[in-house]
Amino acid sequence: MKLDNLINDFGDGSGVFFTSDTHFGHNGIIECTHRPFKNSDEMDEALIALWNQTVGPNDIVFHLGDFCWNGSQKWVEILKRLNGVKYLIVGNHDLKRLKGNVLQYFEDIKFQTVLQLDDWSVWLNHYPFLCYGGAWNKNRKVAQAFGHVHYEPLSQGLDVDRLQYLFPAQYDVGVDNNGYMPISWAELKSKFERFNKADKNMIRYKSLEF
Repeated sequence: MKLDNLINDFGDGSGVFFTSDTHFGHNGIIECTHRPFKNSDEMDEALIALWNQTVGPNDIVFHLGDFCWNGSQKWVEILKRLNGVKYLIVGNHDLKRLKGNVLQYFEDIKFQTVLQLDDWSVWLNHYPFLCYGGAWNKNRKVAQAFGHVHYEPLSQGLDVDRLQYLFPAQYDVGVDNNGYMPISWAELKSKFERFNKADKNMIRYKSLEF
């Protein structure tokens, strides 16, 4: 299904997953985000295995950017091995690498989109937003899933400190924040609901355990 509507309806979200910032083929990301791998080859194999253990062949995966560090040949090699129907929300490192036959391995590619899942409207972007429609109202089921920041406690990411300004229903679906695997809509929804009940002024990524 192409993402042609302003809000795209994915029903109750069963079989829908989210992930971001896999950085396949990128040795430098291992040191930067303290990933427990010796090199990018070992990392790639682990990420592929965890993806396929989590996602079935007919499931849907929204990848929120920074998929692969290398050229189109590496992209295709990886994409052929990953389960699911794949959508890409473009990240900053994807811009110059989305070429040639890579495009055919994604159901659709967008810079941003909004999904209707259950009774939630979920904004999908590579970057966390300072504000977005309805986020200020805890009684409205509006959320944002994002990547980019590579959250983990020892991260050297320059944007991590800004996470203290997140709204209750914003969440980093990147692999560094989710056991190096995609997160299901059911799990993501439970986090949004939990955060919406929490103190709105809480610095969530430093104060709550997942």
